[in-house]
Amino acid sequence: RLVAYFTESRAVDIEALRSHLQGQLPDYMVPVAYVRLDALPLTPNGKLDRKALPAPDLDAVITRGYEAPQGDVETTLAQLWQALLSVEQVGRHDHFFELGGHSLLAVSLIERMRQVGLSADVRVLFGQPTLSALAAAVGGYCEVEVPANGIARDCTRIMPDMLSLTRLDQEAIDRIVASVPGGAGNVQDIYPLAPLQEGILYHHLSAEQGDPYLLQALFGLRDRQRLDDFILALQSVIDRHDILRTAIVWEGLDEPQQVVWRQAPLKLEAFEPDPQGAGIVEQLQQRFDARLYGLDMTQAPLMHLAFAEDKPNQRWVALLLFHHIALDHTALKVVQREMQAHLLGQVGQLDAAVPYRNYVAQARLGVSQEEHEAFFRDMLGDVEEPTLPFGLQQVQGDGHDIEEAGRLLERDLSRRLRRLARRSGVGTASLCHLAWAQVLACVSGKSEVVFGTVLLGRMQGGQGADRALGMFINTLPLRVSVDDQDVRTGVQAVHGRLTALLGHEHASLALAQRCSGVSAPAPLFSALLNYRNSSEQVDALEVDAAWQGIETLDGESRTNYPLTLSVDDLGEDFALTVLVKNGIGAQRVCAYMERALQSLATALESSPATRLHDLAVLPHAERERVLEAFNATTRAYPRDKTVHAVFEQQAQDCADAIAVVHDEQCLTYGELNIRANRLARHLAGLGVQPGDRVALGLARSVELLVSQLAVLKCAAVYVPLDTSAPLERQQFMVDDSGAKVLLTQSSLVSAQSAVRVDLDRLELAEASTDLDLPQSAEAVAYIMYTS
Repeated sequence: RLVAYFTESRAVDIEALRSHLQGQLPDYMVPVAYVRLDALPLTPNGKLDRKALPAPDLDAVITRGYEAPQGDVETTLAQLWQALLSVEQVGRHDHFFELGGHSLLAVSLIERMRQVGLSADVRVLFGQPTLSALAAAVGGYCEVEVPANGIARDCTRIMPDMLSLTRLDQEAIDRIVASVPGGAGNVQDIYPLAPLQEGILYHHLSAEQGDPYLLQALFGLRDRQRLDDFILALQSVIDRHDILRTAIVWEGLDEPQQVVWRQAPLKLEAFEPDPQGAGIVEQLQQRFDARLYGLDMTQAPLMHLAFAEDKPNQRWVALLLFHHIALDHTALKVVQREMQAHLLGQVGQLDAAVPYRNYVAQARLGVSQEEHEAFFRDMLGDVEEPTLPFGLQQVQGDGHDIEEAGRLLERDLSRRLRRLARRSGVGTASLCHLAWAQVLACVSGKSEVVFGTVLLGRMQGGQGADRALGMFINTLPLRVSVDDQDVRTGVQAVHGRLTALLGHEHASLALAQRCSGVSAPAPLFSALLNYRNSSEQVDALEVDAAWQGIETLDGESRTNYPLTLSVDDLGEDFALTVLVKNGIGAQRVCAYMERALQSLATALESSPATRLHDLAVLPHAERERVLEAFNATTRAYPRDKTVHAVFEQQAQDCADAIAVVHDEQCLTYGELNIRANRLARHLAGLGVQPGDRVALGLARSVELLVSQLAVLKCAAVYVPLDTSAPLERQQFMVDDSGAKVLLTQSSLVSAQSAVRVDLDRLELAEASTDLDLPQSAEAVAYIMYTS
């Protein structure tokens, strides 16, 4: 908490003092407690002694007292909050996030407001999350009016004026209709893609084999009857929702279109396993490996169910393939709920399905492209370098060279994070975004980072968006500074930027990236954060009854980004899942994130003035290893021998051991020694004497290492030149050191020396024995010029 200490001798009304500060400071900087002191405690050096400041008592604290809602709008909102947040009483000054609200509940709140005739910009809820502020904003937001679908059920030919969400000429429409089984009578609607769908289709078309966004889930079923029940339940969901009866077409069109079929039977395939092969599950997964297999995007539904009898285990197994372009994380939960209702015979209790066209209309007819561009240029216009943690740059992978690891945060840390988020008046997502920025700053060496954040896309997705199926989520860039600002300011800055981003959740990632200073084809970022609310309450008895005899055996999630962190909000706990390119260490990244969250929580609790760049990211064990173990370089060595003499002994003892690897080149100690000896004899033949200087105009390479050893074997002194430095600087080094020979490459423009040797054009003699020239271990080995 933020505490104010003051030394005013006169009687001061704390409420008046607080009111004065409210007029001068933003809400998050207004103290919650006020303590009067005769004098501020000072250290012997005359500085403020913070440790001597007394803790505030109850008289010093101004609590947010309850004030009843005023008017019909505030009263209605209070009732909605009470039901949604499960609290007994809501006052007009209460904060949505302090009461336990989060992004998914915000979607539900906006939907419930619609149902009672209230509408407001969701950004108000995040930016000014009090009941009274939200009530004051009611009526100030106009949703997009979705034009009606003009294609009648008995339509025999679709005309351009029947399409209310897209513009197509008659030739294009006829070509699209010809691709649909049943022709025009089986076409329900045609409209363009949503923003993230466009990116997913791009990666689908770019993939040389398979599809990075083809996902799968494996089920075990008690018998054939339960398999049939499963198929019927899934088909009932497909029949209810237009997005599951959607195909994607693009050939010969100005832009890709979604074509909704009226009837789209689930594709079924009875798989015949090889009796002599591996287990049936393994054979299924190999047959439909997404690295090699893909769905036909032009045919609905974008699902495929392959099944086989697993006699050894007395069950049936089914592999469901489905495409991410049609379903996101929230939509999958809706599918599960509706299949459960079918299995329990409760389909009649389901709400009417919400057409995906409503969301497409909101995304395409809402905020203009110009408004999107203005926002992202303001955020990203001066960002000229990409944020590439661990140097990872490939953002168009197929998702297979990826390692996965998960970690459940300690219960105490999870509780602290929730408490601190409420006290700060923000969602826990804001804390997680700031901690992830800390991690990325640490592993990319930047004080300001940009990373992708996955937005629900349902905040302004139109009526019924909280229960609609389809691809709503969107990935957009978030810029976070982790420099000299304090942690409290950092939290509020991230929360504010996330709130502003909500107004542009339907913008395309391609548009956002174009607004930055990073030139294509370089990516703007290569890391992603996906904060997911996974705390839905379910009736365990109903779940058991519905899914009896049906077991989920395995699932698969992939991403084309080389580094993705998913934070699952489980209601009380938090779970971390990291997907990262092999070789980095997914568990290591989990540990970084957990440590960053711990550091952030501790700073917010006890020292909110702590600077963001001072927060720890490395876990204690790794920090100890980096600072202590890696620097424990003190060791005994033969001080009477030269460096190359010690190397020659190693080459004799371990001739076949790998000595150097660079790109595709690899040399053993024996091979490296032979190459260095041949070059050394050539240098001696050029007249290089002990103590002479030899300049090395070479980039980091195997040749550089060979040249260094060769010069030392001649008892000479090497002078490394920075090949990226100006030619004048290089020439100064050569002249100042007195180097008579320059070793370089023919492709390089180098300084001038008496003798220039282009190593790539040099033919050396076969002689390869050591020169064995007498030299003191105290002799000069190299001359280094620093900046």
